[in-house]
Amino acid sequence: MDWKLRPARDLGLSRSERLRSHAREVGLGTWILNATWQGLARLYLALFHRFRVTGRENLPAAAPFVLVANHTSHLDTLALASALPGAAAGRAFALAAGDVFFASVPAALFAAYVVNALPIWRRRSRPKDVIALRRRLIEDGLVYILFPEGTRSRDGRMAPFQSGVGALVAGSDVPVVPCRLEGCFAAWPPRRLLPRPSPLRLTIGQPLRFMDAPNDKAGWADIAAACEGAVAALPISADSRHAARSNP
Repeated sequence: MDWKLRPARDLGLSRSERLRSHAREVGLGTWILNATWQGLARLYLALFHRFRVTGRENLPAAAPFVLVANHTSHLDTLALASALPGAAAGRAFALAAGDVFFASVPAALFAAYVVNALPIWRRRSRPKDVIALRRRLIEDGLVYILFPEGTRSRDGRMAPFQSGVGALVAGSDVPVVPCRLEGCFAAWPPRRLLPRPSPLRLTIGQPLRFMDAPNDKAGWADIAAACEGAVAALPISADSRHAARSNP
């Protein structure tokens, strides 16, 4: 057997550098914290939000892959991560706004070592950062949780998808799985301090692949548009249709 050994990607980084680095790897302590958090999140979603998932069979059998979804609430990441089976959940990283979740040391510690998030710096992201994230996704066989709108919706409606998802997967065989979240805005909209108990639903669609897409700005934009259309086309649950009629 040929062993292909390499040093850890975050070898040589100080603790503060590792905290906000795209190269941060999961150690035993982080894995235990994250697994505990995921277990508590699943229990919370089941008890307080009667969380239901449709289409879990559409998840790829193995990583790497990317989950993309509409974004209205801080509950969104919890819901998507909780839908992943054990092996995939252990390899999942949420891509989170660095200026929000990594702005202070306490927030960064929680985001990095409990939620297992990697930072996306919206105002100072560099091309090499996207290249590093793409390399990790493919070479390390990871799962990324990504919200291509770039921020939470303030009115519950889905905004156009940005092209970053295209830069991660264009010309590769990495599947992109469209997901539609319902109820998160009603449960915990951006301007509300704490969530309220209400149902959450997640619909998982068929994976998309973009092996033939050019790895350039035009290709990235086309991929973003395809992902946006796939998320928008996913069916709305009967519960959500009833809620929409009751609250026009």
